[in-house]
Amino acid sequence: MDWQAFWLTFRLAVIVTAVLLALGLPIAYWIAFSRWRWKFLCEAVVALPIVLPPTVLGFYVLIALGTHSPLGRWWQSMTGHTLAFTFEGLVIGSVLYSLPFAVQPFAASFSAVDRRLLNAFAHTIGEFGVVLMVGGNIPGVTRTMSINIFDQVQDLNYAAANTTSLVLLVIAFALLSVVYSLNRRFWSLWPRP
Repeated sequence: MDWQAFWLTFRLAVIVTAVLLALGLPIAYWIAFSRWRWKFLCEAVVALPIVLPPTVLGFYVLIALGTHSPLGRWWQSMTGHTLAFTFEGLVIGSVLYSLPFAVQPFAASFSAVDRRLLNAFAHTIGEFGVVLMVGGNIPGVTRTMSINIFDQVQDLNYAAANTTSLVLLVIAFALLSVVYSLNRRFWSLWPRP
């Protein structure tokens, strides 16, 4: 067994969990109790990693951590190294990917609204691993958008990966905005205890 990989994974999990608690609790509290008219847009942004294939999120995190982005340039000027392909980059990517899995249960607990069904629906849209393992990568038969993005990044065709990712991002955001907006309207019809 590779103990170095084991301890690195354990360290990553502990740090990401601590960051998720520090970020997730205040965000969830605000989501649960805010009366802001456009709150559903914030909920949709937080939930995007559930719906988006990991390739879309990973692609944009990779771009954001690279030396051509403001964050990547700033980090490199401060530390002398890039964020991409570092432990710090892993922490950032893991926090972004896991944020909805922390925020949503906290918000549900705060507001006593169970959102597990919504999460299951949304997670299915962005599934990558099962699709690749079961369906393979057959063009026109089993190649989904998430697998197509993966192929485009592997081919270093970032322009095509960006276009496909952007289309999926817009669709996912629109769907989540509608769902959260309808959810808000539905629950406003029922009096809270």
